[in-house]
Amino acid sequence: MPSLAGLLRAIDTVGTAASIGGRTILSLDTNVVPAEWSHITKIDPEPAKQLPLAYPLYLQHTGPVSVGGSSDVTDATTEETFDLVNAAGVTAFHEPSAARHITDRTREQAEFLAIPEVLNGDAEALVGTLGEGVEYAKEELAPAMIAEKLPVPLGEGLRGKLADFAASWLLHDSIFEAYIIMNLDSAAAREANVTEETLLTPREAKQRALAAEHHLGSEVVYLEYSGTYGGQEAVEILEAIDGAVSGPRLWYGGGLADREDTRTVLDAGADAVVVGNVFHEIAPEETTLFADAVEALGLDADRGAIEEWIPSQVDPEETSAARYLSTITDVPDPERRAVRYLAAGVQFGLALQSIARDLEDPDAAALRRALAGESVPGETAFADAMDEGARELARRLGVSVLADAFDVETGDGFESRHLAIDLSADAR
Repeated sequence: MPSLAGLLRAIDTVGTAASIGGRTILSLDTNVVPAEWSHITKIDPEPAKQLPLAYPLYLQHTGPVSVGGSSDVTDATTEETFDLVNAAGVTAFHEPSAARHITDRTREQAEFLAIPEVLNGDAEALVGTLGEGVEYAKEELAPAMIAEKLPVPLGEGLRGKLADFAASWLLHDSIFEAYIIMNLDSAAAREANVTEETLLTPREAKQRALAAEHHLGSEVVYLEYSGTYGGQEAVEILEAIDGAVSGPRLWYGGGLADREDTRTVLDAGADAVVVGNVFHEIAPEETTLFADAVEALGLDADRGAIEEWIPSQVDPEETSAARYLSTITDVPDPERRAVRYLAAGVQFGLALQSIARDLEDPDAAALRRALAGESVPGETAFADAMDEGARELARRLGVSVLADAFDVETGDGFESRHLAIDLSADAR
């Protein structure tokens, strides 16, 4: 009679063979990363990189959101960012830059955990950070989860085995992103110790991608130029990788300025583009327009008047809002849509400023009452982007912004430090 260990090995062998055969011989798509994702927005939880108040309008057009950043990010700011994104009904996954950014709460909020492994950096970038993450999962995160979910005395041996299981399951339930970093003048290159000598030719990139597919089991191969457009070099690398690998999704990130750039890398073989910086640049744009509108239009300006006014202040084609929307190839007339969305954010801010003007030293209950009427600022605009929940999202955002303006703790709103518009004390 075979031993239990032998039986498990046999089952594992059969399962592995079936998976490999299905993927290679039958050409079945077994990748858990959806093939239909063609646009991904990267949101940094660093409080300095804020969201526009009308962020749900923009994010309705993207595929998923990738939550993760490298500077001034904490587990708390990561959870807060997931709160905002999830409330808008947008799918989000977690790409942490440090193990301690992963919490039980982020695991519940994220579609999956995406673990980066840099193929052309140093050993620390490939396996060192992963080892640190496994250690954290095994020795801190898993025991804390076990203690919370199984609040009964457990022997040290059983607790340790459960922690091992939980850490292994966390990795099993994650996806791995095989990064090729090609911009030396970037934080990503510095952190991974990518040097001139480790930049890859198209053939070398293809070889690393093959290793990622067949040895590392990576679900994603990610060509990263970090804020700089890769141009013809990126096209040649994408074409080489696309012709060699079949299992992983091929993503491109870096410096996409317009629709032409996006179509170029997609035509070269990228399955999806990743856009980050330009999305965050919308927030100060919206804030500046809001501050100018307070003086120029007054707090009662309607959305139509704001839409007519915005082109007198900015060139719609040159706005970050239009540049972000233009990277999403199925969004028609991104310049016109950018004006509409900027106007929606400005109108939302003006309505909240008007409410703030009528409040005097409010407490949390007063703020909630101020946004409990039949018409909630922002609700109509958000309803265009959300199937349900527009009213509740607008209310929570409004309470958060008002609470920040009056320095009130509510306990039921979002962290407004992630939202750009700041109500003006002079207008109250």
